[in-house]
Amino acid sequence: MGKGQRAMTTFTTQVVDAPQEPEKLAASDLFQTVPATSATLIGSAASAAPALPANPAPISAEPLPHEKPHEIKDIPAFTMVTTYLSFLLIVVLAHVEDFFGKLFMPQKYIQLRVQNGYAPMVTDFESLWHRHVYARLRDCFNRPIGSVAGGHVNLLDRVTRDYNRTFQFTGKLQNVLNLASYNYLGFAQSEGPCADKVEEAMREHGITQASTRAEAGCSKLLVETEEMVARFVGSESALIVSMGYATNALNMPALVSKGCLIISDELNHSSLVSGARLSGATIRVFRHNNTRDLEKQLRRSIAQGQPRTHRPWKKILVVVEGLYSMEGEFCNLPKILEMRRKYKFYLYVDEAHSIGALGKRGRGICDHFGVDPREVDVLMGTFTKSFGAAGGYIAGSRELIDHLRTHSYSATYAEAMSVPVLAQVSSSMRMIMGEDREHALEGQQRLDQLAINSRYFASGLRRLGFMTLGDDGSPVVPLLLFNPAKMSAFSRECLKRNIAVVVVSFPATPIITSRVRFCISASHTRADLDHALEQVSEIGDLLLLKLNKNKITEEKAS
Repeated sequence: MGKGQRAMTTFTTQVVDAPQEPEKLAASDLFQTVPATSATLIGSAASAAPALPANPAPISAEPLPHEKPHEIKDIPAFTMVTTYLSFLLIVVLAHVEDFFGKLFMPQKYIQLRVQNGYAPMVTDFESLWHRHVYARLRDCFNRPIGSVAGGHVNLLDRVTRDYNRTFQFTGKLQNVLNLASYNYLGFAQSEGPCADKVEEAMREHGITQASTRAEAGCSKLLVETEEMVARFVGSESALIVSMGYATNALNMPALVSKGCLIISDELNHSSLVSGARLSGATIRVFRHNNTRDLEKQLRRSIAQGQPRTHRPWKKILVVVEGLYSMEGEFCNLPKILEMRRKYKFYLYVDEAHSIGALGKRGRGICDHFGVDPREVDVLMGTFTKSFGAAGGYIAGSRELIDHLRTHSYSATYAEAMSVPVLAQVSSSMRMIMGEDREHALEGQQRLDQLAINSRYFASGLRRLGFMTLGDDGSPVVPLLLFNPAKMSAFSRECLKRNIAVVVVSFPATPIITSRVRFCISASHTRADLDHALEQVSEIGDLLLLKLNKNKITEEKAS
């Protein structure tokens, strides 16, 4: 997955009181494979709209004000230099260790040598990062838990005596404040109204359908839940998939194929990358959240057509995410929709992290910006983050969903979603929509609490002098750590203070921007967040992470 500079973006929410009927592209065109004519290029064959507007304004190479990478510009030179030197030193020492290790301990490197005529699975250089860096930090990742991933979670205590190669459990539990799990609305619970609905559903319908959707896996509960999802996101119809990753990876190949073009944000999730590659379509990437670069790619692609033949593209599909979880940033959906009306491409929005977490009604990025969801051709989301369940959905026009039900591998080969998961999805979604009479207000209270907690925690970190990424209101708050050694030190110091966090570094992020990613939940109380801010402040002083402290002091003085 391509990685590039992260951009801190701020958008103004525009609420549309009475949205007009959006301009619709022919839904059937999205999944037909008949080449479009040169007059239409892409989009609706009926409208025959030109692909390029007459007398288009020149595109400036400069990014828009909200698309400038502020965090790169604001990093002190000393921090940048020492971070690069740290990675350079790691690579040099790793090569030195490998050189002498192969001489004096050849058995240790047997998996990197040719054996019985078989080449090694990976080369020594390809596995260098895993063997010399990740292996030493394994105690910071994959920590097993012994409870539901709620606001607090029980970690299984473990120790290592061989530098994180193996672990032994001590039999003890450590209760920690959970700032690491995607539990935005706090529905990850083993008791409560949703858990009761799940138990009732299992008693009535059993555990699983034991079949694919296309054969015997279609149940009344599945159909009702799909109808509810369609109403929730504001689309005509929806298709539920039992696995979130497969929702993207297995449905995108049913929408585009050879002769089509996918233009993807460079920081899109791995599932989107997999789906794009499986489709056989041509893939082009635009700079993260940079609509100027997106427009440049669109105009170049439409003007030049397909490689070698220069024939018009059958379809052009632009793929973005509603909320980028590694950056905590929103896509510039209003601007992208404006470009969609202009260039007549199809739009695919991944709302894995934004659905249920953004907007006054929890309807995702469309609700956040006040735009009509019917203007988006394909809406995708998952049930793992805000609904305390599993799997995902694709929502759109009825023709689109009917096509996917018969052509997508997720519907014809994958198992249907199990009964407990369906019950969890329907009960939590009904609560958010206010359709659960016994808990009519609880869903909206969770949405409001999440918005309050997210803004409170992010502003608290900024006041303390930390460098953070993300847009205001994002439930994911990344804090920049930079130095790779500080990444592991931060995680271990948090664990000492009974706080669970997620740290991320290269190659999942650019080499300069290692970070800790705080995941805020509606289940967190103000006392939880105050305690976390207090402890994180102490760790920041210990590791010299408050790089904006002097700037904030100067602003207060002025």
